[in-house]
Amino acid sequence: MPHLLSFKFFYNINMKKERLSGLFTSFLKIGLFSFGGGYAMIPLIKNEIVDHKHYLAEEDIFDIVAIAESTPGSIAINAATFVGYKVAGIFGATLATIAVIIPSFIIIFILSYLIEQFKSFTLFAYAFKGIRIGVMSLLVSTLINMFIKCPKGLFSYAIILFSFISIAIFDISAMYLVLICALLGILKGYFNHEHFN
Repeated sequence: MPHLLSFKFFYNINMKKERLSGLFTSFLKIGLFSFGGGYAMIPLIKNEIVDHKHYLAEEDIFDIVAIAESTPGSIAINAATFVGYKVAGIFGATLATIAVIIPSFIIIFILSYLIEQFKSFTLFAYAFKGIRIGVMSLLVSTLINMFIKCPKGLFSYAIILFSFISIAIFDISAMYLVLICALLGILKGYFNHEHFN
């Protein structure tokens, strides 16, 4: 029995180490290739954390987006912290957050010295145009995948329409819109709970 407990203890430690190193390398990769900000990294998180490493379920992607968007700070950092915590607790959150920041920090640090010299370099301008198109395709892909898997219903479509009109026509701040949608979701959940209980 003591041998079995000892084996289980070391197995758990090795599993945690493996998860922590997996989180670090995954978010280092995500941070390195996430051109276009937080939303552009969602397909990469899905590919790395859900499809490849199976740390989270596909349904968790919706929670990641909701939490990362509705809390203060960068979506990319919030998403990394949230995923890290869900997968491996506080150490996971810390490592994932550090990993996703490292590539941006290094690249911006280098570019801050070189940007003036590269401004007139034509290939540099073309490269950024290509990156913008790639980012747009990532955002469209994320939108389609989330729409397919998102719960459908009259309430969902009403929220989509309300959000689109609020931003496109009335230019309402995304921060206020997130708070309004969260409140509407709470009210709907409360109404359903009261109605069916």
